[in-house]
Amino acid sequence: MDVSTTPIASSSGAGRLSVLRTLGPWRLVALLITLLVLVPISVVLSSLLNPEPEIWNHLVENVLADLAINTLWLIAGVASGTLVLGVSLAWLTAVCQFPGRRLFAWALLLPLAVPAYVTAFVAVGLLDFTGPLQTWWRAEFGLEQFPEIRSRGGVIAVMILAFYPYVYLIARNAFQTQGQRAMEAAQSLGLNRWGGFWRVSLPMARPWIVGGVMLVVMECLADFGTVAVFNYDTFTSGIYKAWYSLFSLPAASQLASLLVIIVFAILLLEQQARARMSYTQIGRGAAQQQRIQLHGWRGWLVTLYASVILLIAFIVPVMQLLLWTMEYALNDLDARYFQFLWHSLLLATLTAVAVGMTALVLAYAGRRHRDLPTRVLIRVSTMGYALPGPVLAVGTFIPIAWFDNLLIDTAQQWFNLEISQLLQGTLITMLLALIVRFQAVGFSSIDGHMQRITTSVDDAARSLGCSGLNLLRRIHLPILSGGIFTGMMLVFVDVMKEMPITLMTRPFGWDTLAVRIFELTSEGEWQRAALPAIAIVIAGLLPTLLLTRHAER
Repeated sequence: MDVSTTPIASSSGAGRLSVLRTLGPWRLVALLITLLVLVPISVVLSSLLNPEPEIWNHLVENVLADLAINTLWLIAGVASGTLVLGVSLAWLTAVCQFPGRRLFAWALLLPLAVPAYVTAFVAVGLLDFTGPLQTWWRAEFGLEQFPEIRSRGGVIAVMILAFYPYVYLIARNAFQTQGQRAMEAAQSLGLNRWGGFWRVSLPMARPWIVGGVMLVVMECLADFGTVAVFNYDTFTSGIYKAWYSLFSLPAASQLASLLVIIVFAILLLEQQARARMSYTQIGRGAAQQQRIQLHGWRGWLVTLYASVILLIAFIVPVMQLLLWTMEYALNDLDARYFQFLWHSLLLATLTAVAVGMTALVLAYAGRRHRDLPTRVLIRVSTMGYALPGPVLAVGTFIPIAWFDNLLIDTAQQWFNLEISQLLQGTLITMLLALIVRFQAVGFSSIDGHMQRITTSVDDAARSLGCSGLNLLRRIHLPILSGGIFTGMMLVFVDVMKEMPITLMTRPFGWDTLAVRIFELTSEGEWQRAALPAIAIVIAGLLPTLLLTRHAER
């Protein structure tokens, strides 16, 4: 028996070693990173396999219809508004010449530095019934009728102003790369320049524009702070209320599963849009074109249009934040704010470092192994950015709570030890959810730099005896340092602004600047919320300015 069983055991062990060798260390780590994304998604979707009739009856009778209608209206309104605003501004700054064009080309991206929920509470603070604008309006004109800011139209308008830079940035790049040849082709067909825009340039840029609009839709689905300020119920706010108001994690999981299905459907549409991105121009001369000169009142009208958008989307909110901060900072600024700032900086730094390391592994795995399974692993591991924060919060909290309870039961049964929760209520839950959420942000920057390193560099290094980790450390890391720093900085800023994951998974009493904003705005304290808000805006300005410089080049 011993002789017969030994080869079997050896064969089994050899088989496992063979599988590990086939995977390779880089692919194995990429697989582990992918599991971080698959676990919360699987946990949330698994709730559909075990529906609870009482929960579903409550959702269908009282909640689901309103949430679905409000979410659809929000998506349709914001997508349409950002489409018009982003494409028009992109075309004017990329193709036309008017007074102030060079300034507006980068300044119109500055609203990216202001979180949507900050723009939201500034708008409510200024335009609410008791706000300064309505008070002045009633005093001057004696009119009581004023459009209600806490409405569907109000939340859609604020989100359009906050998210149009996504469409603007992508569409402008598409219009710039079309170049003179596209317009020459249109003119050869008897079209003037404006006709060429509608018949040639716009259809050619359509895949990029659709991609930008899809990104806006994802941001709408993921947004929690803005809809909370306006008391506008969507799926994300519904998940939060199910968890914290109804104290029902199963109800939150059921709602999250529906939102995941919606996100997956949008991802499929985005993939189809990307698949049609086949319009290219060859050569440096493709992006060089003679701009359309807008003389006289036409040029100044465009300048006015761009100025108004920049004014209400960035200048007014930031100026109002500064005024409120100067008015209330002396009274509110105390030791707590240094703790809020420390928590925000610590969480953002830890997440940025973790994402930088995991994104580097994914990018290097994709370089070492260019087969289909590796590409699938990388694609799945970076899809967390498309998932709303509440979904990831629920999907991360449930397995950690299960594992915590398993450890408690095991310690009690096997060792007769009474232990408390080890993982729940710690930074681990937050960090895991944030790493999954922002993995794509770090990976895109690092992988973009990785693609610029030709394989001949690797071959030359190996011929000199440099391979493995030594190759990564001595050759690739110095070249990738700029991409790693950029990716980590963008993750840092995103985490500083992130609200739902931090709000739903933070340890008790562990507040950040974003959580402080939520608490103050929930009580209608718009002026006091300016102090933490301006700190977040300042943190986002530097990478936004770097992004605008890169886009201009």
